[in-house]
Amino acid sequence: MTKKKAKITALNEKEGVSQPKSLSEKVASTLKKRRKKVPSTNDLIKGVLKKDKTSLSRAITLVESTNKNHQKQARKIIEACLPHANKSIRIGITGVPGVGKSTFIEQFGKLIVQNNLRVAVLAVDPSSSISGGSIMGDKTRMEDLVKESNAFIRPSASGDSLGGVAKNTREAILLCEAAGYNVILIETVGVGQSETVVHSMTDFFLLLKLAGAGDELQGIKRGIIEMADSIIINKADGGNITAAKIAKTEFNRALHLYPNKGNNWVPKTLTCSALNNEGISNIWELIQKYISITKANGYFQQKRKEQNKYWMLQTIENAIKSDFYNHPKIKKELKKQLTLMEDNKLTPFEAANYLLTIND
Repeated sequence: MTKKKAKITALNEKEGVSQPKSLSEKVASTLKKRRKKVPSTNDLIKGVLKKDKTSLSRAITLVESTNKNHQKQARKIIEACLPHANKSIRIGITGVPGVGKSTFIEQFGKLIVQNNLRVAVLAVDPSSSISGGSIMGDKTRMEDLVKESNAFIRPSASGDSLGGVAKNTREAILLCEAAGYNVILIETVGVGQSETVVHSMTDFFLLLKLAGAGDELQGIKRGIIEMADSIIINKADGGNITAAKIAKTEFNRALHLYPNKGNNWVPKTLTCSALNNEGISNIWELIQKYISITKANGYFQQKRKEQNKYWMLQTIENAIKSDFYNHPKIKKELKKQLTLMEDNKLTPFEAANYLLTIND
C-alpha cells in the first residue's frame, strides 16, 4: 500500500530555530551569577557595619516587612547594630506638598557631603489610598544627591500610618547610624498637625514654608509652628524675594509669642532658594549652633531619652494592634461583625466592644 500524503494545513507547526549552544550557555551562566544567595543575618550585620549600602537597604526592607520570620531577623540585626547607633544628628524636615522639600534636601544633602560628612535621607512617600503604592519616588527627584558615594536615599511608603512617617522609620534611623551616617534627614509627607511623630524622633525640627501662603498671621497650624526649631521660607527667588522677606519678618514676630522651649533656643526664620542653591549654608550653620547649645545645656541628651521612651510605647502599641488583628478568632469574628453592621443589626461601638472582649 502506498502511504497517503499528509494534508497541508495552516494548523501544522514548523520547527523553531534552535538557539546557538554557545549563546544559551552564556545566558544561563549570566543568570546564575545574578541569582545571588540571600544573605544571612550575620552577613547583613557585617555589611551594615562595613557601610555597605546594599546590606543597609536589605536590612531596612526586613524591618519594614510584616512577615514573622523577617521581623525576627530584623530584631536581631537592630540588636547587633544598636551599640553602634546614636552618633548622628537627626533632622526632621516637613512642609506642605509643593513647598520644595525634595529640592531643598538635595541641595542641603550635597552641602553636608561637601563638609566631609555622610548623609542618609529617609524620604517618606505618600501612599495611594487605593493601590497602597508610593506616589512620588524621591530617588528620581534627587538625581545629583543619589550619585554621591557618601549619601544614602531610602524612600518608604507612608502606608496607613499617621504623623507623616512610615511605621519603621525609627528602626531605619538606627540602622543608618550604625552604617556610619553622621546626619539623618527625615523628609515627611507634610500632612499637618500629626507631624508630632516626626518631632518625637528628631533632634532638630525644620519647617519649610512658602511666602504669601497666608500662614504668617494665622494661629494656624499652631501645633506645628510650636514644635519648629526653625522656619525656612523657601523659593525666595525671582519676583518672590520681597514677599519672602516680608514673610520672614512676620514669622519672626509670631515666634516670639510662643512659650519658651526650655532649651535656651529661640526659633529663627531664614529664607533660601533651594532651586538656586542660595541660603542653604546659613541653615546648616544655624543647626550646628542649635546642636552646640543644646548639648552644652543637657537638653540634647534629655530629648534623646524622651525619644527612646516614646519609641518604646509606640512599639508596644504597634505590637498589640498587630497581634489583635492577626488573631485567628478575631479574624473570623471580625467578618461576622462587619456583616451585622452592614445589615444595620449592630452599631460600630457594640461590634468593637464585642471584639475587644473575646479573649476576656
